Amino acid sequence: MEKPEEMSSTKMFGGFNRRYKNFSPTLGCSMTFSIYFPPSPPSQKIPVLYWLSGLTCTDENFIAKSGAQRAASVEEVALVAPDTSPRGLNIEGEDDSWDFGVGAGFYLNATELKWKNWRMYDYVVKELPKLLTENFELLDTSKASIFGHSMGGHGALTIFLKNQDKYKASSAFSPIVNPINCPWGQKAFSNYLGGNKSDWEVYDATCLIAKYNKFSTPILIDQGEGDKFLKDQLLPHRFEEACKSVEAPLVLRIHPGYDHSYFFIATFIDDHIRHHVRALKSA
Repeated sequence: MEKPEEMSSTKMFGGFNRRYKNFSPTLGCSMTFSIYFPPSPPSQKIPVLYWLSGLTCTDENFIAKSGAQRAASVEEVALVAPDTSPRGLNIEGEDDSWDFGVGAGFYLNATELKWKNWRMYDYVVKELPKLLTENFELLDTSKASIFGHSMGGHGALTIFLKNQDKYKASSAFSPIVNPINCPWGQKAFSNYLGGNKSDWEVYDATCLIAKYNKFSTPILIDQGEGDKFLKDQLLPHRFEEACKSVEAPLVLRIHPGYDHSYFFIATFIDDHIRHHVRALKSA
């Protein structure tokens, strides 16, 4: 992998937001990612908290809108935000709709030939941590945790459940927890993975929890009751029921009046940062 090129650097709460680009061998295109480095002694390695964004987002949305840097600077944890899909491959149909293709990688490895470059699961789980380890000495990728929003919440949950050796905890805002049973997931999975629905279940948190339920730090989910996608797309209570059936630890908080936006995320982001830092410190 080529060395990342720094594109921008902005000071915030004593640390720095830095944005990078490099060519991704996994995805076959140039990718961008953002890191918030908190203020810390030069000799101190910093734990890593990965953020996965939702449909239509890039690596910049979370960094610009969440306000997570305030708590990250106090807790001395780095925030790493990758992009949400490959870009610039000019695949026919990749830009035809906002909820599929570019900006909608769904953090899976596509098996359909047309979408063979859509391997965001491998990019997040394998390539990105290796890239960080090899190029950023301050980051301790052996102490990592993962969270996200909407499609990114889906990614954070499924990636955590299948890789508990790599991540200390997981949390999510308004996650798509049962994609095999909602329109967003059905559209993405049928195109990326084909028509065999048993292949879809390996990327569905509600299905996975029965197999991967051995973790001590509860999964934290915050959901706005005023979210217009709650009833048809997000389905948090299905995940709650699945967790109860196998006694998997879950904290599901429903907040009256809040919607699907970054205004909601910014309101409760400090809780999530502290949730992950507790898990990282107890590891």
